[in-house]
Amino acid sequence: MDGTATDASNPPTANAMRRALRRARDGVALDPTEAAVLLQARGEDLRDLCASAARVRDAGLEAAGRPGVITYSKSVFIPLTRLCRDKCHYCTFVTVPGKLRRAGHGMFMSPDEVLEVARRGAELGCKEALITLGDKPEDRWPEAREWLDAHGYDDTVAYVRAMSIRILEETGLLPHLNPGVLSWTDFQRLKPVSASMGMMLETTATRLWSEPGGPHFGSPDKEPAVRLRVLEDAGRSSVPFTSGLLIGIGETYEERAESLFALRKVSRAYHGVQELILQNFRAKPDTAMRGMPDAELDELVATVAVARHLLGPTACLQAPPNLVDGEYERLIAAGIDDWGGVSPLTPDHVNPERPWPQIDRLAERSAAAGFELRERLAVYPEYVLRGEPWLDPRVLPHVRALADPATGLADPDAAVLGRPWQEPEDLPESYGRTDLHTAVDTEGRTGDRRADFEDVYGDWEVLREQVLAKGAPERLAGDLREALAVAADDPTKLTDDHALALFHADGPALDALCRIADDVRKAAVGEEVTYCVTRNINFTNVCYTGCRFCAFAQRRTDADAYTLSLEQVAERAAQAWEVGATEVCMQGGIHPDLPGTAYFDIARAVKERVPGIHVHAFSPMEVVNGATRTGLSIRDWLQRAKESGLDTIPGTAAEILDDEVRWVLTKGKLPAATWVEVVSTAHELGIRSSSTMMYGHVDTPAHWLGHLRLLAQIQQRSLESNSAGGFTEFVTLPFIHTNAPVYLAGIARPGPTARDNRAVVAMARLLLHPHIPNIQTSWVKLGAEGAAEMLRSGANDLGGTLMEETISRMAGSAYGSYKSVRDLQAIAEAAGRPHRQRTTLYGEVPAERRAAALASDGHLPELLPVLD
Repeated sequence: MDGTATDASNPPTANAMRRALRRARDGVALDPTEAAVLLQARGEDLRDLCASAARVRDAGLEAAGRPGVITYSKSVFIPLTRLCRDKCHYCTFVTVPGKLRRAGHGMFMSPDEVLEVARRGAELGCKEALITLGDKPEDRWPEAREWLDAHGYDDTVAYVRAMSIRILEETGLLPHLNPGVLSWTDFQRLKPVSASMGMMLETTATRLWSEPGGPHFGSPDKEPAVRLRVLEDAGRSSVPFTSGLLIGIGETYEERAESLFALRKVSRAYHGVQELILQNFRAKPDTAMRGMPDAELDELVATVAVARHLLGPTACLQAPPNLVDGEYERLIAAGIDDWGGVSPLTPDHVNPERPWPQIDRLAERSAAAGFELRERLAVYPEYVLRGEPWLDPRVLPHVRALADPATGLADPDAAVLGRPWQEPEDLPESYGRTDLHTAVDTEGRTGDRRADFEDVYGDWEVLREQVLAKGAPERLAGDLREALAVAADDPTKLTDDHALALFHADGPALDALCRIADDVRKAAVGEEVTYCVTRNINFTNVCYTGCRFCAFAQRRTDADAYTLSLEQVAERAAQAWEVGATEVCMQGGIHPDLPGTAYFDIARAVKERVPGIHVHAFSPMEVVNGATRTGLSIRDWLQRAKESGLDTIPGTAAEILDDEVRWVLTKGKLPAATWVEVVSTAHELGIRSSSTMMYGHVDTPAHWLGHLRLLAQIQQRSLESNSAGGFTEFVTLPFIHTNAPVYLAGIARPGPTARDNRAVVAMARLLLHPHIPNIQTSWVKLGAEGAAEMLRSGANDLGGTLMEETISRMAGSAYGSYKSVRDLQAIAEAAGRPHRQRTTLYGEVPAERRAAALASDGHLPELLPVLD
């Protein structure tokens, strides 16, 4: 193994090289084979390749408004800990506890040590604090765990977050975080305290990780699939993210090309890769790879040029200047536009033998190549100018204090001073279209889509290709007669093959399926159709999560945006109580100014105003948002919410519990595993929940089956520890397509068919039996006739009166926002069934509540408006 890429195949032919160079010159899209050929360009061929790459770079700089500019960040390097659970064979950054002790160091840098470096950097005009550390050292080293416990931190990420806040507040430097592999939840924890984050992909060559002797063998965090997932989670979380390749560690040219294409795919999908670092391997003493030759400069130059062609004019490409022995002009000629972080104070702790160049010297050499050296911030100018959602509102003031408002680059005259970092203390003031809950029925929404439709959801074309690649769902020719017989005899014995055949049932077979499901319903819960007198309160629709199915979410500046005050929320709950409600269901968008404690305040305000009402509130996405903003664990946050008045949570934000589908439907919502963690933890704490499934978009019956099986498993676990179980019901949510972004972009189906609705309800009854006895249908989405049909197909519950409903109506539902008690009773009667008002937990409603509901029935809309 040597520092030059190795290939089993022969070098490219002259014809192959000429053809690839011509396509590069002509701006034609390159495929992986052509990219691998160009990575081997040398001599005149390499000069040709660099010339065309430089033209691509120059066009991008011109379009960005900074022609002839090459950037760098003036930074300090803070190695927060040199402990790591990985064992990369080329690394000298990582050490072991014994060596740290012998050198007189702690397992982590202390807060005083961190702040001393940051303060000295600020005095020298640095604006970036590059915080680098090993991956999850507490998982390997007991000493790291003991240090964290002794200092009051749950994990390394908690310490990174705490130190980032102190750096912002006490020095004014902007944290750029390199903590290694992060989970989706970790990104939510760290985004509010950092300007940007990063992690090198290094390579997608799995064999270099999986095979003994490979540079990443024995390093769990270097599995390429894991690292690609991190890049995608960063994009989903709208985090400006730095990544890149480490070349010359034994990968082939084909593997190097594949790595570049993988980076391009993530960059195109989410627009969140702010820069790519192309770094050449340098062998270091006392490592397993000390005898391996360094990657040659031509290797790096060719990689930069190919990367420029593949990623295009808008990409920002960086090559560390301290690793190229002063050959700056060659890298500029190959298409870079950035030198990365350069420190006047701290060494490059990853490559300590390679000192940073002097900034003045770097400016001279850049000028000799025709470029002006300009300072940028840790976050690239495009993201500075865009602001939300890329920069959290808690860190945005810190960034803007150091940025030139016209260019987004660093303001050379800005004072680097500590500024307060704080969570908002209260719910934002009431503003916007607070009457949308009624006006959506009379005036409608302002437009069919948000003004940032083309940007906020990621790249529609990449998404379209992803969905088309999966193809249409295959209709199975399973034995329907056998499956129906098993369903009728004992639905708990249905195999997956049986279930998939039944999901596709149509005509007489579908009728038979629905009759069987209705019989199971009758045996499980009897004939009564239940309903709840409830009011929905959506306290804000401001949200930057980027769910592609959601037509409810608005930017704070959009015409239909609104936020309710605590008083307005409590007043709406009081109004609901006056007209007989037993429950309020409260959910809202993930407003960037919403403090994590606001959810506690909302529950408390309602309970103080209406002590007897049941608070059914806060989806799993909101629970995670609250937990990450407060720094509490999910368990502790839910316990605090319960103490504040929360009774149950809605099992929304589930959509389809399969990440393959979720990442098409939602850009930044929580992964399926996190949804499961939230509801399972809630159930353990005695906080019950509903469960839901939104279907009829880009999903298939196989996804429906997996979703329902998973819900049944969760309920079985809950029943083992709590005889009441965790889920109160299962709610079917047909996809409303009319104003849904994913439909407007031509990707999703126009909702489920009538056949789909009957099959889903019937199969939910069968597959969830006997674990979840209550199956709810949605009159909001299906109308009265559709809901009655579902009652004949296995459903037993109609949900609630709602009183107001904004989410489905904004999506284009045509069935209104309110049903009176009599309306719901009429739906049950149309299905030939008796009816009963219920509580949230399916108990009996006190006579006083029933009387209040009937006395006010049919007069609710006049009572609903809340005037400012």
